[in-house]
Amino acid sequence: MIALCPSTQLVEGGSGLRFDVSVDGEACGAFAVRYRGQAVGYLNRCAHVAMELDWVAGQFFDSEGKTLLCATHGAAYDPADGGCVGGPCAGRGGLRRLEIVESGGVVYWRPDPGVRPLPRPDG
Repeated sequence: MIALCPSTQLVEGGSGLRFDVSVDGEACGAFAVRYRGQAVGYLNRCAHVAMELDWVAGQFFDSEGKTLLCATHGAAYDPADGGCVGGPCAGRGGLRRLEIVESGGVVYWRPDPGVRPLPRPDG
């Protein structure tokens, strides 16, 4: 597991934590947010058009803190499971969920075979 941040950094419906991952050998953004008391994470890639969701770094929620919103085209996603709930992503699935766990006051990301840490520059 890879430590991302202290649990207290993720506030319900507030700013998210951005981090970088490798998907099929290419760098991609990812993020973690808190929703209904749980830390959840997704690739930062809209299902409508493969671009990052946040217009301002770390701002993923709508103004009410209820849905994750693509700032470019308005695609809306359920923070609980990443499924599309409105906008132009309809019929295009949803966000790719990442395994995020909390333990001992720390938020961790558990990589999987499809989404790995970025290679270190020193090898």
